[in-house]
Amino acid sequence: MFIDSHCHLDRLDLSLYNNNLDNVLLNATQAGVSKLLCVSVTLSSFSDMAEKTAHYDNVLLTCGAHPLNQEDAIDTEQLLSLSTNDRVIAIGETGLDYHYAPETKALQIDSFRKHIQVAKKLGKPLIIHTRAAQEDTLAIMREEGADEVGGILHCFTESWDMAEQALALGFYISFSGIVTFKNATELREVAALVPDDKFLIETDSPYLAPVPYRGKENQPAFVVEVAKHLASIRGQSVETIAKLSSDNFNRLFSLTVSS
Repeated sequence: MFIDSHCHLDRLDLSLYNNNLDNVLLNATQAGVSKLLCVSVTLSSFSDMAEKTAHYDNVLLTCGAHPLNQEDAIDTEQLLSLSTNDRVIAIGETGLDYHYAPETKALQIDSFRKHIQVAKKLGKPLIIHTRAAQEDTLAIMREEGADEVGGILHCFTESWDMAEQALALGFYISFSGIVTFKNATELREVAALVPDDKFLIETDSPYLAPVPYRGKENQPAFVVEVAKHLASIRGQSVETIAKLSSDNFNRLFSLTVSS
């Protein structure tokens, strides 16, 4: 069975699924996906996300504000309050993105620090987004003690050097459909090197649909394609990739196999 360690169910175009989220979850189940982590990108939309997914026992949640959603400074008390929801197992996604929004650097850094502080207060792992901000991301992780809670560098596209440093801080590296893209040669080299007990798989749906679905909306069922490509890259069976990545997810979040 597979686990999609990062998706955005509340951002799917449900008109593609007969306007019913049940059909998305059915597709995932039929593909062998047993568990999904639905990731928050704004605090204002968290409650709606939680409500939409409330009756799916296999959907877990995070709470946080994406680094590209920095219209206002992060409200630490609101983040802390929302994150006490019983279904929230991680804080984020948070992090830094200087590729798309270097002009909000100061707000991003402030938000990132506050997310780490809340994660430590609640004892919950972090979901970290990083792009074109390797040095600052790692520096803040160290300065704020992110290693005390650990977490995931999701949709990883950075260098092996960054991966090694994140691994040394106790973080996991998650691979998305990008690893299937033709021009992702360097990323595939990283994917071959991450230890068996430190990698995860994800879709980041509805974004970044993997080959052979590029150009279509992504969905959790497609995480199987990420697993297939990783199997080829790492010289392992798809079944091994599924088991290792699922075991890693459950270990990180202290979940039992049946949860």
